[in-house]
Amino acid sequence: MEIAPRTRNSWKKRVATFVGGDTGIWRVTNTKAVAGPPLKRVDRIEVVEGNLAALPSGGKWLIRGVTSNDRYTTRKEHEMLLSRQPALGRPEATHAALIPITKSESWWQLSQSERRGIFETRSGHIRVGLKYLPAIARRLYHCRDLGEPFDFLTWFEYAPANVDAFEELVSILRQSEEWRYVEREIDIRLAREIST
Repeated sequence: MEIAPRTRNSWKKRVATFVGGDTGIWRVTNTKAVAGPPLKRVDRIEVVEGNLAALPSGGKWLIRGVTSNDRYTTRKEHEMLLSRQPALGRPEATHAALIPITKSESWWQLSQSERRGIFETRSGHIRVGLKYLPAIARRLYHCRDLGEPFDFLTWFEYAPANVDAFEELVSILRQSEEWRYVEREIDIRLAREIST
């Protein structure tokens, strides 16, 4: 399902459904509940563009998210991210991570400017992320207003040569002030076979 853009040249929202179960091109290599309760363990994850209304056969869970406009970026940061962000689905990017996150109610009670101050001014989320582009492709999905169990789904894709860089990126972000507001986080690592 694609939602029409607000203006002719603006972003388009994309709905995605992540299905955990026994099918899908992404094989789960490791799952860790970093904070809060875990999800049911699954062998594979299928990423479906669109909104699945029901759990498909063989599925144990599904989580939906939608892309949205950038919430905490300046124009300059937005342009830098766009210029460095690679497309998802690169043939060499055979590793991925799905990291669903829920932030505390105290985070959501802050004003937009207070969240921006924690997110970037003090935690450096965008500055840190830019250092790892284009090696690590990413997409953020918003879930909070969809009634899903998480606020965000973060999806990353990268080549085997960039596994250590991804571990470094995640470690830096988890040590930031922003992560004090995370009350649930599941880290699901994935791999897919190279198409021939």
